[in-house]
Amino acid sequence: MGLVIRTWNLYHGRTHPKTGQTYLDQMVRLASLDAPDVVALQEVPLWALARLERWSGMRAVWAVAVPNLLGPVARFITDLDPERVRFALAGQANAILLNRRFEVGEERTLVLNPDVKRLEWVRGGRQRRMCQVVEVELDGRQVTVANIHATNDSVLARVEVGLAADFLVEAEQCILCGDFNVHALAVPEFTPPIDGIDQILARGLEFARPPAPWPENRRRVDGSLLSDHALVEAEIAWT
Repeated sequence: MGLVIRTWNLYHGRTHPKTGQTYLDQMVRLASLDAPDVVALQEVPLWALARLERWSGMRAVWAVAVPNLLGPVARFITDLDPERVRFALAGQANAILLNRRFEVGEERTLVLNPDVKRLEWVRGGRQRRMCQVVEVELDGRQVTVANIHATNDSVLARVEVGLAADFLVEAEQCILCGDFNVHALAVPEFTPPIDGIDQILARGLEFARPPAPWPENRRRVDGSLLSDHALVEAEIAWT
């Protein structure tokens, strides 16, 4: 038996290329349909957080990165024109979906760029970026899961991934995954990265199946791709 781990930047439910429709609930169901163990999500609009458990059947924990400027009407307004509306107006969060066989322990977060001011993300500039961490236990063994969404600037992102790794320094068995926003970045003491910016790295654990992106046909709908990121999946050897 292994632990199936997935990470996916949901792109607020949009497609690539952008169309006039969003598929957020379908995307969450697709990522969780076969009962994986961990699904790390990035760019989740705040209105969707309370729906994640219903859509996935998994336990959901989250960390808000960008507050919601639009309040309860956020979903309605952004769905009016997904191609042009700035989705940061609806806020966004990191979220981790957990198989219900886990015992869930401490949750903590690290703001990766605390210098970003509210006015910057209001104006559509830099956004606050988070590393979300949760401790889980299964079969008497504890694993630390970290979900990161770094800044979309490779120089800044390298620093932020390093900060996230330091945040995990005391975790003997840990998984660091998410949207690193820097290509194939190697992190000391962790498993090697794959080609791309979306990663699943492990320390103190071995892969039964190494990380790999899903083929495009698994996320194609009506001629478009769900998200501008591929879902990445790996399996951790467990027993």
